[in-house]
Amino acid sequence: MDNPFTQTNLYGLENQFNSLKVLYDNKKLPNKILFVGEKGLGKFTLSLHLINYILSKGEDNCYDIENLKINENNTSYKLVKNNSSPNLYLIDLLKDKKNIEIDQIRELISFCNKTSLNNKPRFILIDNLELMTLNSNNALLRTLEEPNDNIYFILISNSRKILPTISSRCLKFNINLTQKECLNIFNKITNIHINNLINSELISYYFSTGDLLNLYRFSIDNSIDLSKLSLKELLLKIIDENFYKKESISKNLIYAFIQMYFLKNLNIEINYETYVKIINSIENVKKYNLDIESFFIQLRHQLIND
Repeated sequence: MDNPFTQTNLYGLENQFNSLKVLYDNKKLPNKILFVGEKGLGKFTLSLHLINYILSKGEDNCYDIENLKINENNTSYKLVKNNSSPNLYLIDLLKDKKNIEIDQIRELISFCNKTSLNNKPRFILIDNLELMTLNSNNALLRTLEEPNDNIYFILISNSRKILPTISSRCLKFNINLTQKECLNIFNKITNIHINNLINSELISYYFSTGDLLNLYRFSIDNSIDLSKLSLKELLLKIIDENFYKKESISKNLIYAFIQMYFLKNLNIEINYETYVKIINSIENVKKYNLDIESFFIQLRHQLIND
């Protein structure tokens, strides 16, 4: 449902795609592109659509420009989807790792040095750029500075804290969507109006489409009717059923719910000192991953007494 490799329709980023398409068609597309914006806005999906538009040229079932849609029968799409394309090299955070490490960049360099198996362009797609170590950044920078024949780099960052030396070498696109746009995209992807699925109290102004899809997936995986749960009820359910341990919902989404709850009650029942204490505790848990159990026990006590 929310896997970008299977998201054959492009929603909400039509202008960005068309700008990139025009540049490529006029042979002016830089070979280093940087997408920056909050996680869950569709930057990765946009990248895959641009890649398929370029790779599917001259193939059967090529990219559908009129509807901004990838044809599922296209050969290049199938290869990318199955992680077997000779024209795409993907770098992302590996399982159980906190950073993108230098060995991954070394493998990328090896890929770049190999002779192409066909005459099509090759793409290096790096997601979660902000999670690269200093050594990884330095190695990537050296690679970006080298001339690469028919190789395009697409870098994706969920943070605006990017090394200026890398940013300055790329055509940069700042990706932003309004809440209304995120809600509309969610409705199109799921074919269900969000108000029929999720209590409005659970929808933050700052949630991206990806956040909303994660929340929907959480409800499906755990057979929970989110349309009938208040924010407080959901938090208690997350704690009592140990969802925060199971990774069945994004931890960042859980912490966002906690902040939402205390912020909404700040001027009613919760004093400012308590609010700051909760927020600081969240930041410490997120940063150091310490004493999670104790944090959620205290949180449950606070919720019950409110």
